[in-house]
Amino acid sequence: MTLWTAEEAAAATGGRAQGDWAASGVSIDTRTIQPGDLFVALTDARNGHDFVVQALDKGASAALVSRIPDGVASNAPLLIVPDVLAALEGLGRAGRKRMTGKVVAITGSVGKTSTKDMARVALTGQGRIHAAEASYNNHWGVPLTLARMPRHTDFAIIEIGMNHPGEIAPLSRLARPHVAMITTVAAAHLEAFGAIEGIAREKGAIFEGLEPIGHAIIPEDLPVTQILRDCADAAGALVMGFGRDGQAKLMQAKTDDGTLKCRARISGETLDFTLQTTGSHFALNAVGVLAALAAAGADVKEAAMRLGDWLPPKGRGAVEDLAGLRLIDDAYNANPTSLSAGLATLAALGGGRRVAILGDMLELGADEIPMHRDMAHDPSMAQVDLVHSAGPRMRHLHDALPPAKRGVWAETAEELAARAGDLVAPGDVVLVKGSKSSKISTVVDALRRAAQDSMF
Repeated sequence: MTLWTAEEAAAATGGRAQGDWAASGVSIDTRTIQPGDLFVALTDARNGHDFVVQALDKGASAALVSRIPDGVASNAPLLIVPDVLAALEGLGRAGRKRMTGKVVAITGSVGKTSTKDMARVALTGQGRIHAAEASYNNHWGVPLTLARMPRHTDFAIIEIGMNHPGEIAPLSRLARPHVAMITTVAAAHLEAFGAIEGIAREKGAIFEGLEPIGHAIIPEDLPVTQILRDCADAAGALVMGFGRDGQAKLMQAKTDDGTLKCRARISGETLDFTLQTTGSHFALNAVGVLAALAAAGADVKEAAMRLGDWLPPKGRGAVEDLAGLRLIDDAYNANPTSLSAGLATLAALGGGRRVAILGDMLELGADEIPMHRDMAHDPSMAQVDLVHSAGPRMRHLHDALPPAKRGVWAETAEELAARAGDLVAPGDVVLVKGSKSSKISTVVDALRRAAQDSMF
């Protein structure tokens, strides 16, 4: 299937096409490039122009470049532009313009990727679905997702993220969603925003890109819910709140043998569904997903049924059985809100001793120390038997815990990982969570290796 002809790509980017080529996909990585892809030579952590020869050797139909790289023939199939990132945005804009289906955009401090994947799975069987790959939600990830979108897509799920003020609105205007959902607003990236109210306003900027008479799906009962509602009202959106209150309401979420049996009411209609997880925060986001898909015109009953096929992504709360213990791998990211949710999941899982292995929560700003220390008083901590931790910030939580709950504290996650076999025992239920840069995922890897070696 042809995604872009040379002529179409040149028109979308304002570039000059060499050769009469056609691309069946768009790639920024020679490690995963497929024959027929248009290779986009972005200049980010590495200069993509250094890999154009490799991309063409691997079967790329053409390369999007700002100059002819060394070693590339002067008549090679290329699309030459002044600026590669701007050209990728042009491809994304053109991809969105020619698509006649519905676009759902998702942002939030916690749960963007898992919620995006949940929506994608829920739409199974309801047409041609296109969704962002992995966590492609930034200044190049959103245009790349749009550039990869087939023209006959029925539903597109676009994930939008941010690290600094002013990033979400331009990406939303590029995606032009019919429905925009915010999962939650929490203390993440506080270093850049100073206060949670600033984060809420940045998240609310997703509504600035909504199509006319678009829908805003917002979480109810947050301290900043009114800020989100004001942002949606300013954009002229139709607003639906979701959560334990609101038009989209989670009425029930009961744990049952490692699953959640849920009941929700969406605009007066009662829906039952099952999730393959015990994290109640996933149930709340599922209600938001159903509200968003209903607003996008999907069959919400069919979507609710399909939610049972969704599994949490690796590192984002998936529960797995290792030899002798149950592991909750939630090591991808952390802030106080998501850590509280992780501890609640740990508390809800029955079985043996409950053990939390925690890494530093990063980018929390000036209040990072009390935020770590105060997790000792989280309601679910009462049901946690032992807490191991790593990092200078987590030292403050370690010191605030009752002596009976204090496990091992180490300066680095690697030090904890080296002792993985000593941190847990057969029958334990174990949560591993921390910010990605804390490298607490090394403990997850060590636990898996220990299980393979029958060390428990």
